Amino acid sequence: MLRRTVVLSMLAMSISMPAAMADPIGDAKAFVEKFATKVEKWDGPTTGPAAKADQSIVIVAGDLRNGGVLGAVEGMKAAADGIGWKIRVLDGQGSVSGRAAAMSQALATSPNGIIIAGVDSVEQKQSVEAANKAGIPIVSWHASSKVGPLKEDGIFANITTDAMQVADAAAYWAFADAKGKPGVVIFTDSTYQMAIAKADRLKKVIEDLGGTVLEYVDTPMADTSTRMPQLTSTLLQRYGTKWTHSLAVNDLYFDFIAPSLSSAGLGGTDAPVNVSAGDGSESAYQRIRAKQYQTVTVAEPLTLQGWQAIDEMNRALSGQEWSGYVAPLHVVTTANIEFDGGPKNSFDPENGYREEYMKVWGRK
Repeated sequence: MLRRTVVLSMLAMSISMPAAMADPIGDAKAFVEKFATKVEKWDGPTTGPAAKADQSIVIVAGDLRNGGVLGAVEGMKAAADGIGWKIRVLDGQGSVSGRAAAMSQALATSPNGIIIAGVDSVEQKQSVEAANKAGIPIVSWHASSKVGPLKEDGIFANITTDAMQVADAAAYWAFADAKGKPGVVIFTDSTYQMAIAKADRLKKVIEDLGGTVLEYVDTPMADTSTRMPQLTSTLLQRYGTKWTHSLAVNDLYFDFIAPSLSSAGLGGTDAPVNVSAGDGSESAYQRIRAKQYQTVTVAEPLTLQGWQAIDEMNRALSGQEWSGYVAPLHVVTTANIEFDGGPKNSFDPENGYREEYMKVWGRK
């Protein structure tokens, strides 16, 4: 029933997004506002298998320097403690070879299950197939833009918010903020299928609304610290005031954009206005609160998703289907940053999800 409800609600949401808006700016603001309110009601699973005892799980993190990955992994560790499992975390260090090595190391320990976080499912297909052959279930976070089971990739369930809704919310916010005339630079990384799917959606929405995509920049997330300063300076020289908004597939790109903007004489709230289509990292919250070179992040409930990852793994180990749950997204601005976890620099819904999962597992 839960899965059917989730699917129907997602269909309803996609249908409600007007292709041709009578009042484009007003409708864009209304769309964004739906994701800017408090999240106080638990709409996730209330039934499921009791905690499987004495399980050993390996988490393969794509890059722990990425605030989104780190937040989700911290949630997984807390949930594992709640359910009573042993956890080991391996860091892929932001490279294909590093992630492959971490996957090989995970397989060598013969764990009960593997959770991959910020690791593209197609990129590590060979390792995932090896796990499948060994009977080791895999749950993922952000392995794909698709939500739920990735049967073709051998993954029990992929956890993410609706990536297309995330992109829509970011694009609509920028469109409305620019009063219908945004000049946008999009930052993405073709290493990740999910990043390209979100970036393509950002581009489509902006252009369908009549805005301008000045440039679609494909630059590796792992190299943002070295690439973004010079890249930002180059883009400023190329586009000047035509560049009104930046849209990035996650917050990491804005971790290193400030020095170049500041050197160009631009203040923390001047154009280009920086808007992230995920993940809601701690550094993003700090920038938004301080009004320093980031105005919006479309945040995911990273800690909640970590708890969901452990719940989905428990379902996989118990021979049950995935829960069908899709966690909510949240548009974070200075106007709403002080609730739903904001004081702790994260989107952490005040809906009692920890207690609800503990009940499902029979731990409370």
